[in-house]
Amino acid sequence: MTFLQFLLPHHLLSRLMFRFARIQVHWIKNSFTSWFVSNYKVNLNEAELEDIKEYKNFNDFFTRSLKAGIRPLSESKVVSPVDGVVSQFGNMEGSMIVQAKGKKFSVKALLADSSKDDFYTSFATIYLSPKDYHRIHMPFDGILKSMKYIPGNLFSVNKRTVENIDQVFARNERLICYFDTEYGEMALVMVGAIFVGSMETSWEGQVTPPYTKSVKTYDYDSRQIGLSKGEELGRFNMGSTVILILPKGSPELNLETGQALKMGQSISN
Repeated sequence: MTFLQFLLPHHLLSRLMFRFARIQVHWIKNSFTSWFVSNYKVNLNEAELEDIKEYKNFNDFFTRSLKAGIRPLSESKVVSPVDGVVSQFGNMEGSMIVQAKGKKFSVKALLADSSKDDFYTSFATIYLSPKDYHRIHMPFDGILKSMKYIPGNLFSVNKRTVENIDQVFARNERLICYFDTEYGEMALVMVGAIFVGSMETSWEGQVTPPYTKSVKTYDYDSRQIGLSKGEELGRFNMGSTVILILPKGSPELNLETGQALKMGQSISN
């Protein structure tokens, strides 16, 4: 039941999963990976390495790369940054984001920044299930300006939890990446969750663990890190959620709640 999550040692369990996912003992990692593929119906035909024995550990499998060309990039202005399911999307409601029916949270709470209350206009929340491809890509061209790590809880982000725990995305640990784009500043939020033992980016490498109790900020103004639409941005270990926050003037999103997406698929008009 959802309330039991308040009693769980979120970070301890995630640290244990982090270690387990990197065990290289063949029979352990192969047995667990085989069970995982069968239980979650993972499509190995899409993976660059189809034989689970070729992965050095479970995390190597979980963050697997895909075959070249398996995710064609749409020519639309905005593409899905991940494989996943649309949890919610739409326009901000007075700087509030819809979490689930009857539940909302503020942009200020999500970004831990009161200066951006009126800056953004639309959002898309995409849930990555355990079976999904877990690398995150750029929805459109951008230049990295800064990044912020915000410590927090590690509640599950599955449908039941999102419908029952208030402001779960603004309470969980998260990594926020800010980009300058042709439409203005875009924020891409990687939300941690139970058993998400690691979040990393293509420019910084592993950011968590270690887990900290204080906010960490990273400034990239002097480095000129540009990423093109479809280029890899980062990755999750285990399932979680990405929230795309778009500025005023961005293309209108063309999505449906519950819609299954593939990375590179068009999500705008």
